[in-house]
Amino acid sequence: MEEQYLKDISEIKNMMSKSSQFISLSGFSGIIAGIYALIGAFVAHQLIENHEGTYITWESTTFRLIALTAFLVFLLSVITTGMLTYSKAKKHGEKVWNATSRRLMVNFLIPLVTGGIFALLLLRHEHYELIAPVTLLFYGMACVNASKYTLRDVRYLGLTVIILGLIATEFIGYGIQFWAMGFGVCHILYGTIMYYKYDRK
Repeated sequence: MEEQYLKDISEIKNMMSKSSQFISLSGFSGIIAGIYALIGAFVAHQLIENHEGTYITWESTTFRLIALTAFLVFLLSVITTGMLTYSKAKKHGEKVWNATSRRLMVNFLIPLVTGGIFALLLLRHEHYELIAPVTLLFYGMACVNASKYTLRDVRYLGLTVIILGLIATEFIGYGIQFWAMGFGVCHILYGTIMYYKYDRK
């Protein structure tokens, strides 16, 4: 009788957890996104190395190619995350688009969109050296803000990226390297942890 009671309590807790958290976020998608980011950082580094001139301005071809590279990395990451998360949700019988995932998305996008607009304003006013720290900081805050609706590891990813963003603010001039660490290495690290903790079950 007591064993059945404990089992019922455990099932209730699991149901409550599933209703308040989106648990189908794919850890493997984080690994892939990190690889995309490292490739993108390498391409951007090569473009900077081969740039003719002292400064990379808003109007330069080099800047446009770097911006295109960043956009492609972002687009591929979103598509990959969406596909793998959908596959995991389907496997566990969970709907991808429900009240919890909507709250997750809204809480993630508010800091992310704010940071994106802020980064564009910095670009417009030619504060190029602050782009990397700002994008890292706001992405980290987006992860922390959304983490209460998904896996707890996302919170630790966000805090790590925020710390990197603050360090990047101190060491201006190493934006590509910090981007590679924040969006590349951190995604691979936490994606691997999440994969072994949740995806293999």
